[in-house]
Amino acid sequence: MPELIAPTTRLHTAWLQAHEEWGPGVHEDGFGLLPSDDVDSPAGFEAWVARLAEESDPTKQLRCTYRWIVEDEQVLGGIALRHGINDFVLRAGHIGYGIRPSSRRRGLATWALGQMLEEARVLGLGRVLIVCEVGNTASAKTIERHGGLLEGVRDTELGAVRRYWITI
Repeated sequence: MPELIAPTTRLHTAWLQAHEEWGPGVHEDGFGLLPSDDVDSPAGFEAWVARLAEESDPTKQLRCTYRWIVEDEQVLGGIALRHGINDFVLRAGHIGYGIRPSSRRRGLATWALGQMLEEARVLGLGRVLIVCEVGNTASAKTIERHGGLLEGVRDTELGAVRRYWITI
């Protein structure tokens, strides 16, 4: 049974396996991975996990909660909840998630999104914005399953995205 856990250095090897499955680049939504992050070396991975923990600090005004979707010590995906609203959130959304290719079509994204929407409710967020690439039908269906209402499509620096709002 999958669980959502805070990022941990204990799963370095498992995370690297998931990262390798996605292929080169920084495109695993929900992990908070930046081009400057060194995730290959133990020291770099530790620094990255520490940065994610710092961004999750409840004393931060614009914080982000990161969770990994884990089952049997395997990292299946990641999901992030951005608590505030700023220009980045208005472009990228409050919640971003990604499931590694071999773990897709199991309902993991739908389950994890439900968990994070509950966390958003507890935090007092009245509604959240979630975006997905125009061609990502699976993600659009996941968002719609949770009541996402399509605001429209916008062009971004990463291509056209569908913008959904979910009232909590």
